[in-house]
Amino acid sequence: MIDQNKAHHVVVTGIIIRGGKYLITKRASHLKAFPNLWTVPGGKLELKDYEDKSKDTNSHWYNVLENLLRREVKEKTGLDIKNIKYLTSLTFISPDGIPTVIISFFADHHAGEVLLNEESMGHAWVSLEEAKNYELIEGIYEELEMLDKLLKGEEVGEWGKN
Repeated sequence: MIDQNKAHHVVVTGIIIRGGKYLITKRASHLKAFPNLWTVPGGKLELKDYEDKSKDTNSHWYNVLENLLRREVKEKTGLDIKNIKYLTSLTFISPDGIPTVIISFFADHHAGEVLLNEESMGHAWVSLEEAKNYELIEGIYEELEMLDKLLKGEEVGEWGKN
């Protein structure tokens, strides 16, 4: 039996970097969570992301979140990514009342041009300064700030709102 106090959705997001700019996408109006707001691509972990694949040890699958991010970015934007690295994590309660853990990564654009699926209504490659002109989901701008500092070689701590 599943303990509802321990059951969570697991979601990954990725800030994709190309030519010194970051990819943001506008969420479709029909989505339950954060409709019409700008964000970065990502999606939910599903059993299909690992259960039919060979285990890396007798008991474990490794790189599940990284592979999930590759799949979600490809599905949502048509892009291939590389050099995936961890940035931060957060939780929220979804509109369905389900606790959701989000792991935020960043990655380099590897190949492809943006081709959005039905979950997005637009996209833009933006600098940190340009990102201020978009109605981003709360917290995304601070993630972009963290990454911008990191890429400039500055020390970055945990997520924080300025």
